[in-house]
Amino acid sequence: MPKKNDTLTAAKDKKSDEFYTQYEDIQREINAYLEYNPDTFRDKTVLLPCDDPEWSNFTRFFAQNFDMLGLKKLISTSYATESKIAHECVQLSIFDFLTEFETGSPQYDETISPKRGKIFTLTRRNKKIDINDLRWQYLEGDGDFRSEEVSHLRDEADIIVTNPPFSLFREFVSWIMAANKQCLIIGNINCITYKDFFPLIQQNKIWTGCRFNKRINGRNMMFSVPDSYPSSGTEIISDESGKRYISVAGTGWFTNIEHGRRHQPLPLMTMADNLRYSKHKEILERGYPRYVNYNAIEVSYSDAIPSDYDGLMGVPISFLNMYCPEQFEIIGISLELADDMGKYAEKGEYMAGGKRFYLAEQNGKYKYRRMYDRLIIRRKQ
Repeated sequence: MPKKNDTLTAAKDKKSDEFYTQYEDIQREINAYLEYNPDTFRDKTVLLPCDDPEWSNFTRFFAQNFDMLGLKKLISTSYATESKIAHECVQLSIFDFLTEFETGSPQYDETISPKRGKIFTLTRRNKKIDINDLRWQYLEGDGDFRSEEVSHLRDEADIIVTNPPFSLFREFVSWIMAANKQCLIIGNINCITYKDFFPLIQQNKIWTGCRFNKRINGRNMMFSVPDSYPSSGTEIISDESGKRYISVAGTGWFTNIEHGRRHQPLPLMTMADNLRYSKHKEILERGYPRYVNYNAIEVSYSDAIPSDYDGLMGVPISFLNMYCPEQFEIIGISLELADDMGKYAEKGEYMAGGKRFYLAEQNGKYKYRRMYDRLIIRRKQ
């Protein structure tokens, strides 16, 4: 096997999309769906559009648990090294991506390996299946999920599971929805504000998974990153073996597969009880002020939503992780609903830029405070 170039450096002007999901995070999430429905993956074809099936914990998990899940077929694809290097804008050698698994296989071809992606497959047979039964070959193209070749694999699949590049999240979701497929993918909470993604949330076509923006053992969701990942401005955590990890706040799973947690109503107090007993000082002191530029009350904390209020309420976008569709209706988002503050105040009295809700605070004269993006919800009767 060719030696790894020890002098590889990463470009500082663009961070890599190459985040590797930890095995235990995948296992924990999948188990939650199996608890709700043990047959969630039975007789299904699962597609894993991954950067590197040989390195990917998605491939490892689904291959090792092929029989337990009752899968019909597993398909995992990779992205060609030349295309990856060009996309990531990093100075890497193709040898940095080669593994003994590939170079030791009869089908290994050093002339086409850098240019083509790979496809790994497992198909049900009359014997116990494990990871050693994975079969692979080169794709005709570079393995880009948008290619006709990988799109055909999408059409064959029942469920798509992966951690898509954060920079291509919107395009990846559109690619899935165009084929009307089930999915389980990782994304950041801020994607809720995307104009082409929020309607999917509002129309109940996609929702958060079992873990979203939830700290486990005191940490956000952790991803392993390659040695080339730039450390400037980012906290890099290394384990005893030297493997590097990055903590990404506000990150978790999006899905359109049913799980039990999303149908659990949020336990709430009445407005009167919140104003008297809330653990949040802000609620005790200020209550539920109204927005200046939209007719709704501000609820700064999801656990302070009043159980007996029938009007419109603005809640943080993190509420989505607690959203029960039988309990609340999502009316819209501040980016679309808010009025222009120019109708309510002179220029200079409020922070310009973007449609967000404003609160008025009286300190001798009115001052306006802009809120971060809010979901507008209403209690179902």
